[in-house]
This record gives sequence, structure tokens and C-alpha cells, in this order.
Amino acid sequence: MIKKLDGYVIKTFFGPFLFIFSVLFFIFVVNIIWIRLAQFTGKGLSYWEILKLLSYLSAIVVQLVLPLTILLSSIMTFGDFGERYELAAMKAAGISLTRIMLPLFFTTLFFSLFLFFFSNNVVPDFQRKAKNMLYNIAATKPALNFTPGQFIQQLPGYSVKFDKITGENGENLTGVFIHKMATSFDDQQSIVAEKGKFVSADNPNYLKLVLFNGHIYEDQLGNTDYNTRQKQPDQAIKFDTLVSHFNISEIIDKAIEAEKITDDYSFQNVIELNATIDGAKKSNENIMNNLTYELVSQANSYVSYIDKTKVKVAIKAPPKTDTLSIKKKQEILYSAYNKIENVKQSTIAKKSQIKDMHAYFARVIMHQQRIVSYSVTCLIFFLIGSSLGSIIRKGGLGLPVVIAIVIFILFYVLNLTAENIAWAGGMDPYLAAWLPNLVLFPFGAWLTYKALTDSQLFDVEKYKSLFKPLIDKFSKNKEHQRYR
Repeated sequence: MIKKLDGYVIKTFFGPFLFIFSVLFFIFVVNIIWIRLAQFTGKGLSYWEILKLLSYLSAIVVQLVLPLTILLSSIMTFGDFGERYELAAMKAAGISLTRIMLPLFFTTLFFSLFLFFFSNNVVPDFQRKAKNMLYNIAATKPALNFTPGQFIQQLPGYSVKFDKITGENGENLTGVFIHKMATSFDDQQSIVAEKGKFVSADNPNYLKLVLFNGHIYEDQLGNTDYNTRQKQPDQAIKFDTLVSHFNISEIIDKAIEAEKITDDYSFQNVIELNATIDGAKKSNENIMNNLTYELVSQANSYVSYIDKTKVKVAIKAPPKTDTLSIKKKQEILYSAYNKIENVKQSTIAKKSQIKDMHAYFARVIMHQQRIVSYSVTCLIFFLIGSSLGSIIRKGGLGLPVVIAIVIFILFYVLNLTAENIAWAGGMDPYLAAWLPNLVLFPFGAWLTYKALTDSQLFDVEKYKSLFKPLIDKFSKNKEHQRYR
């Protein structure tokens, strides 16, 4: 009987679980599409390439969707049990609430372990593939959006206009005009062609354009005086086919820099992140030691010399300012003021460097700890959801959804707040990564205790009777008021 009951509880749980996970995953993926929409348009990407890139980018969504799904599903499952009086029937049969929750606890434990392995092994690999794919898009399909009939200056050093653009990837051109942007003292060049076509170049840093049936108009004005330029005849060269290469490395570098495509810590698992953290810690120590040395050397250039040199002769004490003349005293004070200002300005200039250094170190630690902490969040959300469901005894998508959203918003706000404080150096990053769990776990344990003791936590009549003496004290007795 117990085995059948366990199967029934798990079966009831998986119904809302699959539905909620699908809906939430779709919502989060749509959000990714909305954010990344500019990277998909105008690049000539196929539907398969877009779908593949979205699958890589959406892997990180599972870390937030799975805990929220467990919270919602557990509330709805136990709420349905209470609303249909199945929970009361189980307890009447001598089965405790702890025993009823046990199969779903092991199910949640399985999802928690799955989330850990998924975040530790799958997500870093998908993040690496997404970054590599974005790099390839930036390198092979740069953001060159040519509008027919308009002069475009996206190619560095040139102004171009195409009367008509056709082809699946916009590679066929009609009515080509290319003007080299130069000053009046440089060589002038303009190219006019009936047709043209973009073809793939051997070097991805160059854009290869093949032109057909056109003219090259040149004025060689560079390194010539004014009189020679006046006598320079116009030159026109007719061609049947002309191959031109345009250097677009600057456009590609900007795209790569905007995507921050580097060796990122998000590509690593927990063990690999330990080495990254140790390396960042040593780098930070070296930077701080260098900053300290610079400050000491600016304050007194003889300090480092005295520390490393054995002084045989006693050092004379500096003269007292009272014994110096007014002019000499002013020179000393002015020199000291300038030195202090230089140290102050140097310290202010290093402030942003120290801030970025600490923020990177905190991000790496929090990324590592969240691989584990999000897995523990699944168990905490199960305790909260199952306890709330058995207490409120309401199923469906009404009150359980509202309560789950409020709890998740609290978790998300705590997560972001702790993250920002840790980045600014106001909180230890280890504590910041675990703070939402540390706050919600006592709440979940308290709710579980209330559920096990059959507490009427959400019984409105109970709270009315509790405040009834206070209400009666400040309210007038309206009995027999109509007979007065």
C-alpha cells in the first residue's frame, strides 16, 4: 500500500512539474530572444544557427527555472491533496505528513543533484560554445547593414552606395559607387560599376568585393605642390572585372569586444574555478603590493633605500621648523603640500582599478558557489512549497502561484542585493552567494514544523478571535440601538 501511495504522490507531482517547467522555460527563453534580437537580425543567420545559439544561451536558464518549478509544483501538489481531503485521509490511515513528503523529498534530491552536475558540466561547455559561435558570427558575418540608395560609411575610409541589393545573403549588387574618403591634399579615387558581388575572402579581416563593367576615376594629388596639382590631368580607367579588398578588422574587433569573447571563468567547473580563484588572489596581492610600494616611494623616496642599506653613520634629525627662516619654512610646507596632493591624486586614480579587481574576484567566487547553492535551493524550496501546500490546502493556479511568486521575488532580490554589495566590497562573496539560502532555510524549517503540527497558520477565523477582545474594547455596543 505504501509503495502505491508513493507512486501516486510522485505521479501527482510530475503533472504540474512538467507543465510549469515548460511554461517558465519558454518565458525565460523569450526574454533571451528579446535581449539578443539585435545579434540575430541582419547577419544572414539560418533558422538552424539561431536555434542552435539559443539552445546554448538558454542552458543557464535551468538554474533559475528548476528551483522555481519545484516550489510551485510542491505547493500545488500538497494544496490539491488538502483541497480534495486526500491529505486528511492519509493521516487518518496513520500515515504521517513526513512519510507523505518522503518520496517527493528524494525526488527533489535527485533534481538537486541533477542541477549540480548540469551546472558544473553542461552549462560551462554550452557557454563556451555560445561564445565561440558569437565570435564566428562577429568574424565572418560582421554588422554591415547596407541600405539600397543611401550612402553608407560603415567601411573604414570609404563611402559607398548601392542602387539595388539582391541575393539570399545580400551578396549581389547593382549600381555600385565607392568613394575613398580623403583630404584635398591626398590622392582622390572613386569607383563606379554596373554590378558587383560580395564573395568570401581568405582572410576574415577583409571584405572581398568583385566589380563588373565600371570605371576608376583617380586624381594623384599626394606629395605635390599646388601648381602641379592644377596641371594634373584626370585619369579614368575602364575595367571589365575588378577585385577590391576592404579592411574590416576594426568592425570585427569592436564586435568581439562588445561580446567580451575571452577566456571566461563561466567556461570552468568547480575544480577548475579553484585554480582561477588562486590565480586571481595572487594577482591581486601583487597589484596591492605594487600600489603600496608606489605610495611609500612617493611619500619618501629614501624609505626604500634606508630599508635595504645598512647605515653606518647616525642619521641627523631633521631641523625644527621654528629654527628656519620664513621663506625656507614656506618652501618646505609648499613642497610637502605638493607631495601630499600627488599621493592623493595617484590614490584616486588607482581606486577604479582596485574596484574592478575586487569585483572580478567576487564574481568568480560567487559563480563557483552558486553551482552548489542553487542545488541546495531546490531542497529549501521543496520544504517551503510542501509545507505551504499542506497548510493552505488550496490547489490550482490561484493562491499557490501568488505565494510562490512572492517567495521567488524575495529570493531573487536577496540574490541581486547580496551580489551588488559583494561586488562593491561590502560583503564577503562566499556569504553573498549563500545569503538567500541562509535567509530562506529557517523560514522553510519553521513552515515544516507548523505543517507537521497541523498549525492553522492561514486560518482567518483564528486571527479574528485573537484580536476580538481588542476590537470589542474600541467598538460601541450596537445591541438594542434601534430601541433608543
